[in-house]
Amino acid sequence: MVLAHSGAGADQAFLDSGQYTRESILKYELVYGVNFVSPGGKRCAARLIEKLDLKPGSRVLDVGCGLGGSAFLMKQKFGLNVDAIDLSDNMLELARLRLTEAGLAGQVSLYNQNCLDIEAKNAYDGIYSRDVFLHIKEKERLFAIFFEALKPSGKLLFTDYCCSEGSWSEDFTQYVKRRGYHLCSAPEYRNLIKEAGFEVVEAADVTKQFIAFSEAELKTIRTLDIDENVRESLKTDWQRKIDRARTGTQRWGQFLGVKPSENTG
Repeated sequence: MVLAHSGAGADQAFLDSGQYTRESILKYELVYGVNFVSPGGKRCAARLIEKLDLKPGSRVLDVGCGLGGSAFLMKQKFGLNVDAIDLSDNMLELARLRLTEAGLAGQVSLYNQNCLDIEAKNAYDGIYSRDVFLHIKEKERLFAIFFEALKPSGKLLFTDYCCSEGSWSEDFTQYVKRRGYHLCSAPEYRNLIKEAGFEVVEAADVTKQFIAFSEAELKTIRTLDIDENVRESLKTDWQRKIDRARTGTQRWGQFLGVKPSENTG
């Protein structure tokens, strides 16, 4: 293993006691689908993994793996070798159970790891992440670490919650503050990736897709056979998310960068 061993500290406690309590994770999974806690669920994950365009046997780092859905899919459908990391103990506890249930014990590696402490060098053919970097303030450092961790011609692919380039409403400002998010606009992400040394293949605002996913998920919420108060709370949260995206305050970005090959230049 080429990842550093690290204590997660206060950030881990913040996640596990706030947005990612065990109860919250299981509620999210009801909406996104079994083993998934990110927009679009399994179908979106499969499309993005295909976008990495990696050969079977390639090595991938899944950053913020959550319940492990994408990592399991990488192994089962695409034949990739996956190191999957997350900072949340609650996520990883459930992911390890799901790994065994999927019959993948020993085939996908799960680690409690802060991605800012990764020490890998030229180790991965791909790095994949879904809506995780909003939790990370030190983005310049993050992308420098990823650049070092990838092999020449390795690919970085991620989606993330983004903000607009304009001023924020008071409601959106308070939402971001409550969540402890550190948001960038899509153009800011493009610059960060480029400055880290990547060739930027894609830096797209895909908010329309996010709205479509969220509207479908809201329909799912309405059909859930769960406590009425829990269902109503989820409906409210999802409708607010849709409204923020429709007004343009909250955006969703999709990004693909490639580390130049050794003979580039």
